[in-house]
Amino acid sequence: MKRQMDNIRKFAGTAVLGIGMGLGLSVLSIQAVQAQSSGAAMPPTPVIVSAVEQKPIVEEVEALGTLRANESVDLTSTVTELVTDVLFQDGQRVSKGDVLVKMDAAEEEAELAEEQSLLEEAKRQVDRIEPLAAKGAASESILDERRREVETANARIKAIRSRISKRQITAPFDGVVGLRNVSTGALAQPSTLMTTIDDDRVMKLDFSVPSVFLSVLEPGAKILAQTKAYPAETFEGTLVSVDSRIDPITRAVLVRALIENPDRRLKPGLLMRVVLQKKPRETLVIPEEAVIPSGSQYHVLVVQDTENGQTVAKKKVELGVRRQGEVEVLSGVEPGDLVVTHGTMRAIPGKAVSVTAEEDGNQTLEEMMGGDDK
Repeated sequence: MKRQMDNIRKFAGTAVLGIGMGLGLSVLSIQAVQAQSSGAAMPPTPVIVSAVEQKPIVEEVEALGTLRANESVDLTSTVTELVTDVLFQDGQRVSKGDVLVKMDAAEEEAELAEEQSLLEEAKRQVDRIEPLAAKGAASESILDERRREVETANARIKAIRSRISKRQITAPFDGVVGLRNVSTGALAQPSTLMTTIDDDRVMKLDFSVPSVFLSVLEPGAKILAQTKAYPAETFEGTLVSVDSRIDPITRAVLVRALIENPDRRLKPGLLMRVVLQKKPRETLVIPEEAVIPSGSQYHVLVVQDTENGQTVAKKKVELGVRRQGEVEVLSGVEPGDLVVTHGTMRAIPGKAVSVTAEEDGNQTLEEMMGGDDK
């Protein structure tokens, strides 16, 4: 009976304190109101901050591209002839003008010897008749005829030498030949692929870029490229040309860049991931976790020093480019401002906070909180 009376008294006391505060006010809420009315100070909210820094930043456009040699040719025969000699090995480096394949040219060489003999005879006739024509002992028409014979012999020799050159496959430029597809004794025919040759000192990288980035595709822009063949390396290149047409289906434009290949490791046909850099600049950067989205707007909490200690102020910011872990700030903060990165859900604008750590991007949250101390 006594316990029931005590419970009734407690309930009555709680009801009196709850007058004018609503039926849903709890006993804990009443105690909080009493604490505030008595002037008790709320403890500062612990937060972790990061300084607003000015860093170099660049916008990036990613694409996939395919490597091509700076110069590339399929070496084929233009005549039907027997192969007499193959003068290269697979993967050999050759110089411009080196003879790679010889074909049977015995008949053409015999014709060349005959025409050279006729040329010599025609020249002797001209040399014999010229003095006679000068003295009037021979007619000018005979001299002209002998001179035409010399010219005709020279033209025939030129044609024969052209036929002989078609029976030799030479390197059109310095480069590396591919696999050998012909052997001595084989009958070469027109369009028969004998080998390939590539100038791989410089590689062409062709890739497609959405047309919305057309304004930043300027010759001379730097690119970075990576391939799974060399996952730990990044290759630098320079944009050299942009196609004159945009694909009407994909709305993309074909772009070409050049990559130096002094060690000859990059091969034609290699797939590469391309990063095109644009608008390099110095700008203000803050950690992504400091940004508080609010509809279409963004805010940050900036720590301010007051007479009573440190408080936070909520400031609207305009954001730019995002990159891993960081975001560009176009307006709203100044270099050196301390923005809250951890504790944004508990910190209240205008209320006291205590800075427990300053983030520099090189420490884990546990290390900043002192979790590694023993």
